[in-house]
Amino acid sequence: MSHLLSSSVSRRTLLRGMAATGFAAVMHPYSLMAKENTAHLRLMETTDLHVHVFPYDYYGDRPVDTAGLARTASLIRGIRDEATNSVLVDNGDFLQGNPMGDFIAYERGLKEGDVHPVIKGMNVLGYDAGTLGNHEFNYGLEFLEKALAGANFPVVCANVAKGGLAANARDDNLLLKPYVIVEKTVMDGAGNSHPIKVGFIGFVPPQIMNWDRGHLEGKVNARDIVSTAKAFVPEMKERGCDIIVALSHSGIDGGAYTDGMENASLHLAAVDGIDAVFTGHHHLVFPGPAYEGIPEVDIERGTLFGKPAAMGGFWGSHLGVIDLMLERDGSSWRVANFTTEARSIYEKEGRKVTPLTESQQDVLDAVKDDHEATLAYVRRPVGKTSAPLHSYFALVADDPSVQIVSKAQLWYVGEMLKNTDWEGLPLLSAAAPFKAGGRGGADYYTDVPVGDVAIKNVADLYLYPNTVRAVEITGALVKEWLERSAGIFQQVEPGKEDQVLLNPDFPSYNFDIIDGVTYQIDLSQPSKYGPKGEVLNAEASRIV
Repeated sequence: MSHLLSSSVSRRTLLRGMAATGFAAVMHPYSLMAKENTAHLRLMETTDLHVHVFPYDYYGDRPVDTAGLARTASLIRGIRDEATNSVLVDNGDFLQGNPMGDFIAYERGLKEGDVHPVIKGMNVLGYDAGTLGNHEFNYGLEFLEKALAGANFPVVCANVAKGGLAANARDDNLLLKPYVIVEKTVMDGAGNSHPIKVGFIGFVPPQIMNWDRGHLEGKVNARDIVSTAKAFVPEMKERGCDIIVALSHSGIDGGAYTDGMENASLHLAAVDGIDAVFTGHHHLVFPGPAYEGIPEVDIERGTLFGKPAAMGGFWGSHLGVIDLMLERDGSSWRVANFTTEARSIYEKEGRKVTPLTESQQDVLDAVKDDHEATLAYVRRPVGKTSAPLHSYFALVADDPSVQIVSKAQLWYVGEMLKNTDWEGLPLLSAAAPFKAGGRGGADYYTDVPVGDVAIKNVADLYLYPNTVRAVEITGALVKEWLERSAGIFQQVEPGKEDQVLLNPDFPSYNFDIIDGVTYQIDLSQPSKYGPKGEVLNAEASRIV
């Protein structure tokens, strides 16, 4: 039997406390030309903004050209100028993800009437609708409610209900409205105006109940994305929706559909009545090569089960765009043709980044005071270090950026276990590097120099405000945990030169290093587990 000890302290708060105590392809819209009784509708999506309004890296304390809603705003306004009929939506994960989000949540708070800075930026741009991502729940339901109160646009989510789940999805007391029907006026190719009803329905991964259990357990519950869609889409049709767009804060998984799956956007697209899907959560770009080879996914045309779909990167790096050619059928509309794309705010050749857009000043002005307050916050010293803390070799050697997290956890949990039934048990500490190059790029590393340790450095050492947990487990499970981590390495043939060591598909945040146990990794053996935790070689054993 396993026992779980939990605390509301985040790993970053823990680190800060330790430091204080001395521990140390652009498509032109008129490629779809409208005629009489046909209209061209442009749908635009931002996703996974994670509070990135300014083009600024608060961890590195420097401007960047690869992020920021203020930069994406140039694309949004350019497209609105191109198209007679357009709609702008957000696909979730906007409240958390950089020090500005933590500053507002933990330091300043939201009083009645306050507007969250990312909401300020979004309000300037006139969003038509949005949905929730899993990170919207990181600061608790009360904070989420206060943040959403400042939005000048509806935020919907169909698969999160208050309390328990009713048998019929349509009878539940939902946390938010499941969908919104936006009534627009579109102009056809002959210059005639027509009304159209566009419905937007939102979804979040059901795994929020695991990831934010402390905030959500007993207060809300989450259901399967696809079954929820099947419950609500017919209702939207009954209410006169001409076009239904799914705002799916869920990635694209090519595996067979399973109830409660995290990345369900592909199977969501197959639901009858849904006309287009905006997806996210994966921090990738669609259409694009990241999803090559998945059945029913067309990475060139940008479709999931034949329906138009787009994913607009992360942090404002891209704008997802779906162009619909609509044909009037009596008094309603249907999709006759479409194109999809993801427009970038920058281009990259090697290590050189060239910006393709400039920041919109009114978006910057809306958040200027919050930006300056965040800078003062992240630059505040909370401790000192006598040795550099970097992550340059985190995947191949003992690493100071991972060690300080591990030691902080050992210290904290050791204190927490005093005067409990678990006092005296041997303690192990698992920690993984986040910024370790790889798909994050050649400059995606932590590097804290000798001297003052500021809040920005603490945030850079541990990017997410995750909760510290202590679990009682067996030695056999420790070995399996290590086998899973060892999957980051390729199998190496003894005596052969120039072999690739690291599996590029294995994310560094799943490479847990466990302190408190001595072990070696035998890379001449095959990996037992794959990048997603799937069993590759059931009898393999790398951990010695």
